Amino acid sequence: MSPSTEWREFEGSWNAAGTRQSIPLGADRRGSVIHLGGTMLLAGPGRPGVGFRVELIALTDSATGLVGRSVWTDEAGHQVFSELQGEGTVAQNRITGSILGGTGRYAGASGSYEFAWQYVLEAEDGSIQGRAVGLRGRVKPGTNPGPGGTPQ
Repeated sequence: MSPSTEWREFEGSWNAAGTRQSIPLGADRRGSVIHLGGTMLLAGPGRPGVGFRVELIALTDSATGLVGRSVWTDEAGHQVFSELQGEGTVAQNRITGSILGGTGRYAGASGSYEFAWQYVLEAEDGSIQGRAVGLRGRVKPGTNPGPGGTPQ
């Protein structure tokens, strides 16, 4: 990612699989801890990178939403860190993320992204699979890429 003060737009896809551990919080409410891993592919001239391995941990409440953290790792091992929050409820599942910087070429980066989460598989043993729908965002590269982060 080349240093710039300009916001750069991107869009993409993210597919992930993992586990969910849940506890009941009443008749129509559930709290869960989610751990997902998968692949994110980004498009657009402003994308921070093409492909990432993404890992996410999140706490969800079916009534109040989701709070989570993720790390995106590119093919060179450079990472993007982000926090997620959102409705994440049955009625509303819009998730927003804030880019918190990263390592190497992503050091000092900032930005935001959003998507709707769609479960593809929810098994009784806690196995889950899903995908981000409408993933889009914007990023501002850091001014100092840090050690090993030669800008491209």
